[in-house]
Amino acid sequence: MISIADLVEKKPLKGNYFSPDAYVQGDFELGLLETRQGSRLIALPEVLLQGIYDGLEEEIGQASSVVLHNCGRWWGKSFYRRFIGEVSEYYERPLSQMEMAEFISCLKQCWKTHGWGVAEFDFDYYPQGFIVVKTVNSPFAAAAPKDKHFSCQPEAGILSSFFSQLTGQDLGCVQTSCESMGAEANYFVIGLAERIKLTEGWLEEGHDHPTIMERLSRSEMTSL
Repeated sequence: MISIADLVEKKPLKGNYFSPDAYVQGDFELGLLETRQGSRLIALPEVLLQGIYDGLEEEIGQASSVVLHNCGRWWGKSFYRRFIGEVSEYYERPLSQMEMAEFISCLKQCWKTHGWGVAEFDFDYYPQGFIVVKTVNSPFAAAAPKDKHFSCQPEAGILSSFFSQLTGQDLGCVQTSCESMGAEANYFVIGLAERIKLTEGWLEEGHDHPTIMERLSRSEMTSL
């Protein structure tokens, strides 16, 4: 059992680095929002996101999904570096020494604090080679044209880039459910790029998220 001496000698317990009260700072007189390390934050109005979706749709049509996904991938590269650097410095240990629960807690709080909605990370399919992410209240789904296509491509790009750098593998990410199409939540499946491509035909056929996960799991068993 831990003793009083242990508590006195050890450094104080630290809360979640991304707690909004501590993380979001700035000089409001100068119109600046910043992180606790001084990186600038920008609050984007929803109407601007709507304008980006509408403008891309008008100019390049269906290719807008590819553009948004690639934008998310570029964004994800810098997001990963900043996230890992700040978290490692705050907790005074490298990522490899963090508990998984602590790491996921930080990532979930970071997602919320930046106004991206609420994210849950499901590793039940990890033995089959997949990670499932569920988000709700996505600003990207809220701003996108309704009932047209899966609209959270920036999120899919971020997730694929983030977990690619985390694992050192080329991972893809596909969205299998979207709030903009009437679903209660957005679902994303992360896995090796060549295996994720299996979902393209299933999505075109209109299969839902549980069916796609069942088929992906069966495809893994077949490959064994």
